Amino acid sequence: MDPMNTSPDSAGLDALVSAAVGPLGLHLESTTVGGEPEQRVLTVVVDRSEGTEGLDLDELAEATRAVSVALDAAGEDLPGLGTAPYQLEVSTPGVSRPLTEPRHWRRNVGRLVTVQILAATETGGGEPAAAEPSPALTARIQSADEAGVVLVPVRPGAKKGMPAKVGDPERHPYARLGPATVQVELTRGGAGAATGELKTEV
Repeated sequence: MDPMNTSPDSAGLDALVSAAVGPLGLHLESTTVGGEPEQRVLTVVVDRSEGTEGLDLDELAEATRAVSVALDAAGEDLPGLGTAPYQLEVSTPGVSRPLTEPRHWRRNVGRLVTVQILAATETGGGEPAAAEPSPALTARIQSADEAGVVLVPVRPGAKKGMPAKVGDPERHPYARLGPATVQVELTRGGAGAATGELKTEV
């Protein structure tokens, strides 16, 4: 879970919602409570625990029903909401969510991302110093596991209309990666990534 708040009430609400969506193979990304005091809005963001497919409308509706049933069963005084009326909204993170955890990277295998690689530096005595960010890298995610990812650098063609230049796969541990941003591609998505950009070996 990536709770937006850290108060005990928020933790209790997260626990309720997480228990409701877990059996559906979903992971709770966040819960936020907004709106006016007389009409609160509970926004729940969920994602698949594994795989690269997105959630369809039927699956979101099923998740909404599961969360609604769980909240109703918890009684009228809900953690983080109290007894005020509320409106429930359930959604998915979308491509705007930065990739910051191993499961985020696994969920986006095949997609094009922009990320900064943190390069280790040395002090005058040869001791490692704080990592410094390198220029942003645009690459396709070839694979991801609990330790790190394999990225295939993709650089634009020298001229407009020319094919992109694909580099050699590079493996990076998560500790050296800044938050990654998924790039929206109009002609192909993660599942349709060019095979030449993904099948090269490390």
